[in-house]
Amino acid sequence: MNYTIIDFISLLGAVCLFLYGMKVMSEGLQKVAGDRLRNILGIMTKNRVTGVLTGLVITALIQSSSASTVMVVSFVNAGLMSLAQSMAVIFGANVGTTVTTWIISAFSFEVNISDYSILLLAVGVPMLFMKKSTYKSLGEFLIGFCFLFMGLDLISKYVPDLQSNPEMLQFVTNYTTLGYGSVLIFFFFGIVLTMVAQSSAATFAITLIMCSQGWISFTLGCSIILGGNIGTTITPILASLSGNLAAKRTAMGHVLFNVIGSIIVLCIFHPFMELVADITQWCNGTNPLDISAAQEAQMADSTLIDPKGGLTSKAQATVAFGLAMFPTVFNALNLLVMIWFTKLYVKVVCWIMPAKHKDNEEEFSLKYIGRGMLTASELNITQAQKEIAVYAERVERMLNMARDIIHLPAGDSKFEDTYNRLEKYEEISDRMDIEIGNYLNRVAEGRLSPEGKMRIAGMLRVISEIESIADGCFNVAKAVVRQHQNHVKFTPGVMQEIDKMYELLSSAMTNMIQIIREMETPEDSLIIQAYNKEREINNLRNSLRDSNIYNINNKEYGYQEGIFFMDLISEAEKLGDYMLNVVEGVKHQFQNAAE
Repeated sequence: MNYTIIDFISLLGAVCLFLYGMKVMSEGLQKVAGDRLRNILGIMTKNRVTGVLTGLVITALIQSSSASTVMVVSFVNAGLMSLAQSMAVIFGANVGTTVTTWIISAFSFEVNISDYSILLLAVGVPMLFMKKSTYKSLGEFLIGFCFLFMGLDLISKYVPDLQSNPEMLQFVTNYTTLGYGSVLIFFFFGIVLTMVAQSSAATFAITLIMCSQGWISFTLGCSIILGGNIGTTITPILASLSGNLAAKRTAMGHVLFNVIGSIIVLCIFHPFMELVADITQWCNGTNPLDISAAQEAQMADSTLIDPKGGLTSKAQATVAFGLAMFPTVFNALNLLVMIWFTKLYVKVVCWIMPAKHKDNEEEFSLKYIGRGMLTASELNITQAQKEIAVYAERVERMLNMARDIIHLPAGDSKFEDTYNRLEKYEEISDRMDIEIGNYLNRVAEGRLSPEGKMRIAGMLRVISEIESIADGCFNVAKAVVRQHQNHVKFTPGVMQEIDKMYELLSSAMTNMIQIIREMETPEDSLIIQAYNKEREINNLRNSLRDSNIYNINNKEYGYQEGIFFMDLISEAEKLGDYMLNVVEGVKHQFQNAAE
């Protein structure tokens, strides 16, 4: 039977089904974990040991080192963990990803799990129609699990048979007898294959099938997997391109960790292979290098090589076990060595990627969010929350400048500088409002839980109100300009009343920012304090309005001075309303979602 183009397209389809299964399974687990996963990553990196364990567990759960390292890159970008803390998590993630290889190895030959996929689908698909989002996410996980092994089974079915179609795979056998040169060739093949597939698990599955078909030896299969260890770093690199310097350094740290370990193993490749083979023989009873030797000598050993030259089921199981053992031993040893040099490692990364310049507060830039998105939309929310806190802090500086400009005399150079700064900040505020809003809309288009969608709605309200605060601060400056144009000067008593109002505003602003920083779990005392401060602002506004009428009638100051005085007071009262609206957005949208 000749290998046709239809068979090749079917093979591509099988690979796509495998990758899609990995994606659905990973996303399902990430959605089930949701905030818990985010909270764990936010608090666990107190030391290197807990960081490593967390990286290991998270990667084992979501079945993707690429996904977990992308999360780490984004959390560093969001300022939730330092570069040193992220390194420990990445070290653990490299060990955690070997769980996937063991799952594939365990089920690939001993049990044809694709035969049971229909049964699992019968459980998973109905779960998609349940009301509770957790059940829906578990259903997605089961469906992804089924697709993964159905794809693996189809890859095995449609992959070309070396014995039946030797002419198609001649190029493979031509590069298997070059000694150490073959090791290097298949090592680089593993790098390219994993970069294209963006999944070391897919590379492992393909390698497993290549070895079981007898195309390549166990040794060359391990060299492909070693190359895949470097190729898998492409995903966090792509994720860091739109991030800040810390995110790029984290991705670089991941690359260095994998590259340095791989180069060391390449230098001692054959002794390392013997170590892996001995461990495999001790656990499994058969040495995979003996199978490779039997293949090369074309020995018809009934227990290892079948009469047609292929591997027996026993040999296939041994090779599968050995291929899973190889990355486990490699990553475990790499971790045990590197973990003691974390601080030095961080210094090397910082030396390779030095800071070029300091951030300029008065230039528009988003500090924590960019165009890159995480695999799970739920986890993008943290970046937006941190950016909103920065947005609020920037607007707080506008409030301080608005308060200062009231005291500056007309024609003073400092007055002009302050007004120009306020105008620039107001433009930056408008752009930040648009950029954060667009980012949140892109997050909302992803796979979000109902709680996540509620949070997005609340955050959109919060940024809208913060932008209104920025507009109000600039309106204060414009009111002061009109005051100066009309040659109106406030009496010392009026200035004291204005200062009293703006002191209340500053206090309310500080309280609001504290609530934003603790957006997911705001303290009830802060919420109550926000309402009390807004009530104080309203009461003071009412009191000043009454006294203003009295003072005008009693000729304490002129009518025009009273008009501009109340303009500033009314604008301040509006700012207080906007601040309370921000607090209510946090209270109703986020606190309810967390309950």
